[in-house]
Amino acid sequence: MIPYKDDNPTSTFPYLTIGIIILNIAVFLFQVTSRSKMQMITYDYGAIPHNLLTFESHQPVHPTMTVFSSMFLHGGLFHLGGNMLYLWIFGNNIEDRLGHVRFIIFYLFCGIFAAYSHAITNPDSTIPMIGASGAVSGILGAYMLLFPRANVHTLLILGIFITTVKIPALIVIGFWVLIQLLNGIISSGLQSAGGVAWFAHLGGFLIGLLTIKAWLPGRIRQWS
Repeated sequence: MIPYKDDNPTSTFPYLTIGIIILNIAVFLFQVTSRSKMQMITYDYGAIPHNLLTFESHQPVHPTMTVFSSMFLHGGLFHLGGNMLYLWIFGNNIEDRLGHVRFIIFYLFCGIFAAYSHAITNPDSTIPMIGASGAVSGILGAYMLLFPRANVHTLLILGIFITTVKIPALIVIGFWVLIQLLNGIISSGLQSAGGVAWFAHLGGFLIGLLTIKAWLPGRIRQWS
């Protein structure tokens, strides 16, 4: 099940969604063309759970700053492409509802929460976490709550048969959450030398889902 667009129009141009995508692509091009090896960049600027929790680090920047730098690093084309595809499909509607400034703060907030969700569940890990997945997961959580019935055009691959269908966002994103949860449970019982930070995805998703309404414009006035 691969989503590729939705039927949810916006009233504003998604400057920041596009800007984040361009920045991620630019950083990835720097990674693959830099004289420094990609692995060295990952260890220098990735979010390392042990460092985030203890502040013990030999990285060139303070561990708390790697929470931000890690959001714009990716391990390969599929990693980058998958994250940017989901951001492109779902990010514009969240930017439209929040406004540009709230959107970028919300995006970074979800990414920070996701990084620490992973760190808390892997406190002794010295494996760097990179990627926009945690922040994008927050966008998915927000979208699922605000637009559960929006139709998402999805590519279905059933053996040798390939077709496209429109599926409600609640089902598309709900299926994605189920995959993250199952993989997170499986990986928690294994001693991993690397891989996917499943609990970062789940943490980002949950914080986006649970807090998005508090970020909506006019919310403070409604509470006063």
